[in-house]
Amino acid sequence: MAQQDTGVEVGAFFAGVLIGGLVGAAVALLLAPQSGEETRQQITKTSEELRDRAQDIVEDARERAEATIADSRRRAERIIEEARVKAEAMTNEARERVEQMIEEGRNTAKKPSTTGEA
Repeated sequence: MAQQDTGVEVGAFFAGVLIGGLVGAAVALLLAPQSGEETRQQITKTSEELRDRAQDIVEDARERAEATIADSRRRAERIIEEARVKAEAMTNEARERVEQMIEEGRNTAKKPSTTGEA
């Protein structure tokens, strides 16, 4: 669940960056006291900066996701190993109890009847 929240936060931040960049570019076009060539250069520079920021955000999100996946995998492996050890212990204990019951049954069968029945 926490992983989904992080994805939503990154997505919302990324959307905010893009919308803010577009609004800023539009305002710059409308209010800029510079020539069209200068404005185009500024828009190009700003769009490159926004692209670089977006790439950094995506890379950071990918690295966090990979770390979360690796951590989850380690936890799952540990849980599986613990379950295997417990299952093996239970199997051994059950086997020992069955062997003990068989031995007790053999001992009981070997004893002569004390009730006087023949």
